[in-house]
Amino acid sequence: MFSAIDWVLNEIANGLSYGLTSLLRWISSLFGLNPVFLNSEHYQGAVNFFFYDSMKIFLMLSVIIFIVSIIRGFFPPERTKKLLGEGKAKGLLGNIFAALLGIVTPFCSCSAVPVFIGFIEAGIPLGITFSFLISSPMVNEVALVMLWGLFGWQIALLYIATGVTVAIIAGIIIGKLRLEKYVEEYVYNIKMGDVDIVIPTWKERLIEARNYVDEILRKIWIYVLVGIGIGGIMHGYAPTGLLAKYAGKSNPFAVIIAVLIGIPLYSNAAGTIPIVKELTRLGMPMGTALAFMMAVTALSLPEMIILRKVLKPQLLSIFISIMAVTIVIIGYLFNMVLG
Repeated sequence: MFSAIDWVLNEIANGLSYGLTSLLRWISSLFGLNPVFLNSEHYQGAVNFFFYDSMKIFLMLSVIIFIVSIIRGFFPPERTKKLLGEGKAKGLLGNIFAALLGIVTPFCSCSAVPVFIGFIEAGIPLGITFSFLISSPMVNEVALVMLWGLFGWQIALLYIATGVTVAIIAGIIIGKLRLEKYVEEYVYNIKMGDVDIVIPTWKERLIEARNYVDEILRKIWIYVLVGIGIGGIMHGYAPTGLLAKYAGKSNPFAVIIAVLIGIPLYSNAAGTIPIVKELTRLGMPMGTALAFMMAVTALSLPEMIILRKVLKPQLLSIFISIMAVTIVIIGYLFNMVLG
Protein backbone atom coordinates (compact mmCIF):
# COMPACT_ATOMS: atom_id res chain seq x y z
CA MET A 1 0.00 0.00 0.00
CA PHE A 2 2.70 2.44 1.02
CA SER A 3 4.78 1.69 -2.07
CA ALA A 4 1.73 2.35 -4.27
CA ILE A 5 1.11 5.69 -2.56
CA ASP A 6 4.81 6.51 -2.87
CA TRP A 7 4.70 5.74 -6.62
CA VAL A 8 1.64 7.96 -7.11
CA LEU A 9 3.23 10.85 -5.21
CA ASN A 10 6.42 10.48 -7.22
CA GLU A 11 4.51 10.58 -10.51
CA ILE A 12 2.57 13.67 -9.41
CA ALA A 13 5.83 15.33 -8.32
CA ASN A 14 7.37 14.62 -11.72
CA GLY A 15 4.32 16.11 -13.44
CA LEU A 16 4.39 19.23 -11.27
CA SER A 17 8.14 19.63 -11.85
CA TYR A 18 7.61 19.40 -15.62
CA GLY A 19 4.74 21.90 -15.44
CA LEU A 20 6.76 24.39 -13.39
CA THR A 21 9.77 24.09 -15.69
CA SER A 22 7.59 24.59 -18.77
CA LEU A 23 6.00 27.68 -17.19
CA LEU A 24 9.39 29.17 -16.32
CA ARG A 25 10.66 28.53 -19.86
CA TRP A 26 7.58 30.23 -21.34
CA ILE A 27 7.97 33.27 -19.05
CA SER A 28 11.69 33.45 -19.87
CA SER A 29 10.96 33.33 -23.61
CA LEU A 30 8.74 36.41 -23.28
CA PHE A 31 11.82 38.34 -22.20
CA GLY A 32 14.16 36.69 -24.67
CA LEU A 33 15.93 34.69 -21.96
CA ASN A 34 17.11 31.08 -21.94
CA PRO A 35 18.05 30.12 -18.35
CA VAL A 36 20.59 27.31 -18.45
CA PHE A 37 19.76 26.17 -14.90
CA LEU A 38 16.35 24.86 -16.06
CA ASN A 39 18.15 22.01 -17.83
CA SER A 40 20.47 21.09 -14.97
CA GLU A 41 20.17 17.97 -12.85
CA HIS A 42 20.65 20.09 -9.71
CA TYR A 43 17.55 22.12 -10.49
CA GLN A 44 15.47 19.04 -11.31
CA GLY A 45 16.60 17.32 -8.12
CA ALA A 46 15.71 20.32 -5.96
CA VAL A 47 12.26 20.83 -7.54
CA ASN A 48 11.34 17.12 -7.43
CA PHE A 49 12.44 16.99 -3.79
CA PHE A 50 10.23 19.97 -2.93
CA PHE A 51 7.04 18.68 -4.60
CA TYR A 52 7.42 15.06 -3.52
CA ASP A 53 8.30 15.74 0.12
CA SER A 54 5.64 18.45 0.45
CA MET A 55 2.84 16.12 -0.67
CA LYS A 56 4.13 13.18 1.37
CA ILE A 57 4.54 15.19 4.56
CA PHE A 58 1.19 16.96 4.38
CA LEU A 59 -0.58 13.66 3.66
CA MET A 60 1.06 11.94 6.62
CA LEU A 61 0.49 14.95 8.87
CA SER A 62 -3.24 15.00 8.11
CA VAL A 63 -3.72 11.29 8.85
CA ILE A 64 -1.47 10.96 11.91
CA ILE A 65 -2.50 14.24 13.56
CA PHE A 66 -6.15 13.15 13.23
CA ILE A 67 -5.39 9.87 14.99
CA VAL A 68 -3.20 11.50 17.65
CA SER A 69 -5.88 14.11 18.32
CA ILE A 70 -8.41 11.40 19.15
CA ILE A 71 -5.91 9.77 21.53
CA ARG A 72 -5.15 13.13 23.13
CA GLY A 73 -8.86 13.65 23.75
CA PHE A 74 -8.57 11.08 26.55
CA PHE A 75 -5.83 13.13 28.28
CA PRO A 76 -6.95 16.77 28.74
CA PRO A 77 -4.67 18.92 30.96
CA GLU A 78 -7.08 18.59 33.90
CA ARG A 79 -6.96 14.78 33.78
CA THR A 80 -3.17 14.80 33.36
CA LYS A 81 -2.79 17.01 36.43
CA LYS A 82 -5.10 14.72 38.37
CA LEU A 83 -3.25 11.57 37.31
CA LEU A 84 0.12 13.00 38.31
CA GLY A 85 -1.23 14.44 41.56
CA GLU A 86 -2.96 11.34 42.94
CA GLY A 87 0.07 9.77 44.54
CA LYS A 88 1.35 8.23 41.31
CA ALA A 89 4.00 10.92 40.75
CA LYS A 90 6.73 9.72 43.12
CA GLY A 91 10.37 8.90 42.48
CA LEU A 92 11.67 7.48 39.22
CA LEU A 93 8.29 6.03 38.28
CA GLY A 94 6.82 9.51 38.61
CA ASN A 95 9.35 10.94 36.13
CA ILE A 96 8.70 8.08 33.70
CA PHE A 97 4.93 8.43 34.04
CA ALA A 98 5.10 12.22 33.52
CA ALA A 99 7.37 11.90 30.47
CA LEU A 100 5.07 9.32 28.86
CA LEU A 101 1.99 11.46 29.57
CA GLY A 102 3.79 14.38 27.95
CA ILE A 103 3.83 12.52 24.62
CA VAL A 104 0.02 12.36 24.35
CA THR A 105 -0.89 15.61 26.08
CA PRO A 106 -1.49 18.84 24.11
CA PHE A 107 1.11 21.47 24.91
CA CYS A 108 2.73 24.52 23.36
CA SER A 109 4.98 27.33 24.52
CA CYS A 110 2.00 29.58 25.27
CA SER A 111 0.60 27.02 27.73
CA ALA A 112 3.88 26.49 29.61
CA VAL A 113 3.07 28.92 32.43
CA PRO A 114 -0.51 27.79 33.25
CA VAL A 115 0.51 24.11 33.03
CA PHE A 116 3.50 24.71 35.30
CA ILE A 117 1.39 26.64 37.85
CA GLY A 118 -1.34 23.99 37.75
CA PHE A 119 1.12 21.17 38.45
CA ILE A 120 2.81 23.02 41.31
CA GLU A 121 -0.58 23.94 42.80
CA ALA A 122 -1.57 20.24 42.62
CA GLY A 123 1.49 19.33 44.71
CA ILE A 124 3.37 17.56 41.92
CA PRO A 125 7.14 17.59 42.64
CA LEU A 126 9.24 20.05 40.64
CA GLY A 127 11.41 17.39 38.98
CA ILE A 128 8.37 15.45 37.78
CA THR A 129 6.76 18.66 36.54
CA PHE A 130 9.85 19.32 34.42
CA SER A 131 9.80 15.77 33.03
CA PHE A 132 6.35 16.57 31.66
CA LEU A 133 7.26 20.07 30.46
CA ILE A 134 10.25 18.73 28.55
CA SER A 135 8.59 15.66 27.02
CA SER A 136 5.40 17.35 25.84
CA PRO A 137 6.91 19.89 23.40
CA MET A 138 9.95 17.78 22.50
CA VAL A 139 8.07 14.62 21.49
CA ASN A 140 5.26 16.00 19.33
CA GLU A 141 3.16 14.49 16.58
CA VAL A 142 4.50 16.82 13.87
CA ALA A 143 8.10 15.75 14.50
CA LEU A 144 7.07 12.09 14.76
CA VAL A 145 5.19 12.12 11.45
CA MET A 146 7.92 13.96 9.56
CA LEU A 147 10.69 11.74 10.91
CA TRP A 148 8.67 8.66 10.01
CA GLY A 149 8.01 9.96 6.51
CA LEU A 150 11.56 11.13 5.80
CA PHE A 151 13.70 8.60 7.70
CA GLY A 152 11.50 5.58 8.47
CA TRP A 153 9.81 4.20 11.56
CA GLN A 154 13.08 3.11 13.20
CA ILE A 155 14.37 6.69 13.44
CA ALA A 156 10.90 7.88 14.54
CA LEU A 157 10.96 5.41 17.45
CA LEU A 158 14.53 6.47 18.20
CA TYR A 159 13.31 10.07 18.38
CA ILE A 160 10.56 9.13 20.87
CA ALA A 161 12.99 7.13 23.02
CA THR A 162 15.50 9.96 22.95
CA GLY A 163 12.97 12.66 23.89
CA VAL A 164 11.53 10.62 26.75
CA THR A 165 15.02 9.77 28.02
CA VAL A 166 16.05 13.44 28.04
CA ALA A 167 12.83 14.34 29.89
CA ILE A 168 13.31 11.64 32.52
CA ILE A 169 17.01 12.34 33.15
CA ALA A 170 16.59 16.13 33.28
CA GLY A 171 13.57 15.80 35.59
CA ILE A 172 15.43 13.48 37.95
CA ILE A 173 18.42 15.82 38.17
CA ILE A 174 16.25 18.88 38.80
CA GLY A 175 14.31 16.95 41.46
CA LYS A 176 17.49 15.78 43.24
CA LEU A 177 18.90 19.32 43.35
CA ARG A 178 15.80 20.55 45.27
CA LEU A 179 15.49 23.83 43.43
CA GLU A 180 11.99 24.81 44.64
CA LYS A 181 13.38 28.04 46.12
CA TYR A 182 14.17 29.24 42.61
CA VAL A 183 10.52 29.16 41.53
CA GLU A 184 8.92 32.61 41.65
CA GLU A 185 7.15 33.05 45.03
CA TYR A 186 3.78 34.02 43.57
CA VAL A 187 3.43 30.57 41.95
CA TYR A 188 2.98 28.90 45.35
CA ASN A 189 0.25 31.37 46.31
CA ILE A 190 -1.99 30.76 43.30
CA LYS A 191 -5.04 28.58 43.82
CA MET A 192 -6.40 27.46 40.48
CA GLY A 193 -9.00 25.05 41.86
CA ASP A 194 -10.32 21.92 40.21
CA VAL A 195 -11.98 21.91 36.82
CA ASP A 196 -14.61 19.31 35.96
CA ILE A 197 -13.47 16.79 33.35
CA VAL A 198 -16.01 16.65 30.54
CA ILE A 199 -16.07 13.37 28.60
CA PRO A 200 -16.94 14.10 24.94
CA THR A 201 -18.89 11.76 22.69
CA TRP A 202 -17.20 9.99 19.78
CA LYS A 203 -18.90 12.36 17.36
CA GLU A 204 -17.44 15.31 19.27
CA ARG A 205 -14.02 13.63 19.31
CA LEU A 206 -14.07 13.19 15.51
CA ILE A 207 -15.15 16.79 14.94
CA GLU A 208 -12.47 18.01 17.34
CA ALA A 209 -9.84 15.87 15.59
CA ARG A 210 -10.78 17.33 12.20
CA ASN A 211 -10.64 20.87 13.60
CA TYR A 212 -7.29 20.12 15.24
CA VAL A 213 -5.82 18.96 11.92
CA ASP A 214 -6.99 22.22 10.30
CA GLU A 215 -5.56 24.28 13.18
CA ILE A 216 -2.16 22.58 13.14
CA LEU A 217 -1.78 22.72 9.35
CA ARG A 218 -2.69 26.43 9.32
CA LYS A 219 -0.01 27.07 11.94
CA ILE A 220 2.82 25.07 10.43
CA TRP A 221 2.33 24.98 6.66
CA ILE A 222 4.70 27.87 6.05
CA TYR A 223 7.39 26.26 8.25
CA VAL A 224 6.97 22.99 6.38
CA LEU A 225 7.31 24.61 2.96
CA VAL A 226 10.26 26.79 4.00
CA GLY A 227 12.01 23.82 5.58
CA ILE A 228 11.40 21.62 2.55
CA GLY A 229 12.48 24.46 0.27
CA ILE A 230 15.80 24.82 2.10
CA GLY A 231 16.17 21.05 2.12
CA GLY A 232 15.45 20.97 -1.61
CA ILE A 233 18.16 23.55 -2.35
CA MET A 234 20.60 21.57 -0.23
CA HIS A 235 19.50 18.36 -1.98
CA GLY A 236 20.10 19.79 -5.42
CA TYR A 237 23.11 22.04 -4.95
CA ALA A 238 25.05 21.31 -1.73
CA PRO A 239 28.23 19.30 -2.41
CA THR A 240 28.02 15.75 -1.06
CA GLY A 241 30.43 15.26 1.82
CA LEU A 242 30.63 18.96 2.68
CA LEU A 243 29.32 18.50 6.21
CA ALA A 244 31.11 15.20 6.65
CA LYS A 245 34.33 17.18 6.71
CA TYR A 246 33.26 19.64 9.43
CA ALA A 247 30.41 17.89 11.29
CA GLY A 248 31.22 14.22 10.76
CA LYS A 249 32.60 11.67 13.17
CA SER A 250 36.12 12.98 12.65
CA ASN A 251 35.21 16.16 14.52
CA PRO A 252 34.89 15.28 18.25
CA PHE A 253 33.16 18.59 18.96
CA ALA A 254 30.50 18.29 16.24
CA VAL A 255 27.58 17.44 18.58
CA ILE A 256 28.48 20.26 20.98
CA ILE A 257 28.69 22.76 18.13
CA ALA A 258 25.36 21.56 16.70
CA VAL A 259 23.61 22.04 20.06
CA LEU A 260 25.16 25.47 20.65
CA ILE A 261 24.00 26.56 17.20
CA GLY A 262 20.51 25.15 17.75
CA ILE A 263 19.78 26.69 21.17
CA PRO A 264 19.34 30.35 20.06
CA LEU A 265 17.46 29.44 16.88
CA TYR A 266 13.67 29.62 16.77
CA SER A 267 11.83 27.11 14.68
CA ASN A 268 9.73 24.01 15.15
CA ALA A 269 10.00 20.44 14.01
CA ALA A 270 8.09 21.19 10.82
CA GLY A 271 10.77 23.58 9.62
CA THR A 272 13.76 21.74 11.07
CA ILE A 273 13.31 18.11 10.05
CA PRO A 274 13.50 18.56 6.23
CA ILE A 275 16.79 20.36 6.82
CA VAL A 276 17.96 17.60 9.15
CA LYS A 277 17.25 15.07 6.39
CA GLU A 278 19.63 16.86 4.06
CA LEU A 279 22.23 17.38 6.78
CA THR A 280 22.39 13.62 7.26
CA ARG A 281 22.50 13.03 3.49
CA LEU A 282 25.46 15.39 3.26
CA GLY A 283 27.39 13.48 5.90
CA MET A 284 26.21 14.64 9.33
CA PRO A 285 25.78 11.63 11.68
CA MET A 286 22.20 10.97 12.84
CA GLY A 287 23.04 11.55 16.51
CA THR A 288 24.46 14.98 15.72
CA ALA A 289 21.44 15.84 13.58
CA LEU A 290 18.97 14.73 16.28
CA ALA A 291 20.88 16.73 18.89
CA PHE A 292 20.61 19.82 16.70
CA MET A 293 16.88 19.27 16.17
CA MET A 294 16.19 18.75 19.89
CA ALA A 295 18.15 21.88 20.80
CA VAL A 296 16.06 23.92 18.36
CA THR A 297 12.67 22.49 19.41
CA ALA A 298 13.14 21.92 23.16
CA LEU A 299 15.24 24.99 24.03
CA SER A 300 13.57 27.59 21.83
CA LEU A 301 14.05 31.21 22.86
CA PRO A 302 10.29 32.04 23.06
CA GLU A 303 9.64 29.17 25.48
CA MET A 304 12.57 30.20 27.68
CA ILE A 305 11.22 33.77 27.80
CA ILE A 306 7.79 32.46 28.79
CA LEU A 307 9.18 30.12 31.46
CA ARG A 308 11.10 33.05 32.95
CA LYS A 309 7.72 34.29 34.25
CA VAL A 310 7.60 31.40 36.73
CA LEU A 311 11.29 30.50 37.12
CA LYS A 312 14.01 32.62 38.65
CA PRO A 313 17.14 33.12 36.48
CA GLN A 314 19.09 30.54 38.51
CA LEU A 315 16.60 27.73 37.85
CA LEU A 316 16.12 28.72 34.21
CA SER A 317 19.91 28.64 33.70
CA ILE A 318 20.19 25.25 35.41
CA PHE A 319 17.32 23.92 33.29
CA ILE A 320 18.93 25.08 30.03
CA SER A 321 22.33 23.69 31.08
CA ILE A 322 20.97 20.27 32.08
CA MET A 323 18.97 20.02 28.86
CA ALA A 324 21.92 21.04 26.69
CA VAL A 325 24.33 18.63 28.38
CA THR A 326 21.83 15.75 28.26
CA ILE A 327 21.11 16.35 24.57
CA VAL A 328 24.85 16.44 23.82
CA ILE A 329 25.43 13.14 25.65
CA ILE A 330 22.57 11.46 23.80
CA GLY A 331 23.86 12.83 20.50
CA TYR A 332 27.25 11.20 21.08
CA LEU A 333 25.62 8.00 22.34
CA PHE A 334 23.48 7.54 19.24
CA ASN A 335 26.38 8.37 16.97
CA MET A 336 28.21 5.42 18.54
CA VAL A 337 25.18 3.10 18.46
CA LEU A 338 24.22 3.91 14.88
CA GLY A 339 27.80 3.64 13.70
